[in-house]
Amino acid sequence: MNKVKGFVKRETVLSAAVILAILSAMVIRPDREYGSYIDYKTIGLLFCLMTVMAGLQSLGVFKKAGERLLGYVKGTGAVSAVLVFLCFFFSMAITNDVALITFVPFAIAVLKMAGMEPLVLPVVVLQTIAANLGSMLTPVGNPQNLYLYSKAGLNAGRFMELMAPYTAVSFGMLVLCLAVVAAGNRMPGKERNGRGQGPMVSEFPGFSQEAAGMEASGKRIYLGRLGLYLFLFLLSLGCVARILPWQLLLAVVITGVWIADRSLFLAVDYSLLLTFCAFFVFIGNMGRVPAFCRFLGRILEGREIITCVGASQIISNVPAALLLSGFSGDYSALIVGTNLGGLGTLIASMASLISYKHIARMYPMEKGRYLGWFTVVNLLFLAVLLVLSLWVIPF
Repeated sequence: MNKVKGFVKRETVLSAAVILAILSAMVIRPDREYGSYIDYKTIGLLFCLMTVMAGLQSLGVFKKAGERLLGYVKGTGAVSAVLVFLCFFFSMAITNDVALITFVPFAIAVLKMAGMEPLVLPVVVLQTIAANLGSMLTPVGNPQNLYLYSKAGLNAGRFMELMAPYTAVSFGMLVLCLAVVAAGNRMPGKERNGRGQGPMVSEFPGFSQEAAGMEASGKRIYLGRLGLYLFLFLLSLGCVARILPWQLLLAVVITGVWIADRSLFLAVDYSLLLTFCAFFVFIGNMGRVPAFCRFLGRILEGREIITCVGASQIISNVPAALLLSGFSGDYSALIVGTNLGGLGTLIASMASLISYKHIARMYPMEKGRYLGWFTVVNLLFLAVLLVLSLWVIPF
């Protein structure tokens, strides 16, 4: 019983999705149509992207890129800006989850080493917002985008055109927030290191140890794996662009990773994939209940954005996208609504929990203050972007 309770607590969203699927199966008994519920392309693409990102992350590629960028900046404001915008821009290609998993601990280590520890909370708050907002620009930025992009049949250009205004406004708001953070946290005595280049990023332990290990194991293996993972990432983008069949991509990724480093399969978030499958079953079953379809359709009609934002605050934006997409054909509104819905509460985007867990573990006495600032700043961003979506920016 304790194991079950522990699993439910650890995998709350998956548990809820499975319960909903089971309950719906009591209404619509399992039959041949169940097999058509699952969007196998979305599941396959997510698996491939997560596996490839795990490979690149295992090589320290993203940390190294951040380290190089930080080597060219100096001063509190510049260091904060680089750490935040690393999440903003990288999330567009590597997803918001991977951006936060990579750059939040990196930021904490750099700020502590540079004597800028008072900046940790505001920087991590802005990193989290930046990852969620940067990821909304591209189909591969987050799981709900990939799913809705595939379901809507949009091309990548139209998708990015839809989300570009919100991304641009988000960028401007992040710049303003960073200016406020820099103005309120000036540390004249610690603006420079001995070479006048900001924090001594070359001493960041993660990559320097990794580089030494790389020399010992051989650069040939490292470069071979790097080339393979980059090639697989390009193939994944080709599949997103509907140039390559997803079945072929899946076969190539599984074969390549099995040869290069099969331990990467353990890094895949299988609970997310199972959550998708469970929601597909629930949506498929409830879509065969006419009364439920009419009820939810009436609620959604003309109120897709508000409904998505509201639902995301309670069940997070990925489940909201999966649930509501089964009962509305206005995919543009669903895409905007679920992306904006990632702002607000801590669970509005499950990626936000990554940052919170790092803060709670490393600064347990500060987690309440972090949560307070996180909520206030998130609601500010949400209010501005929601006003834009409802009254300013047409689809």
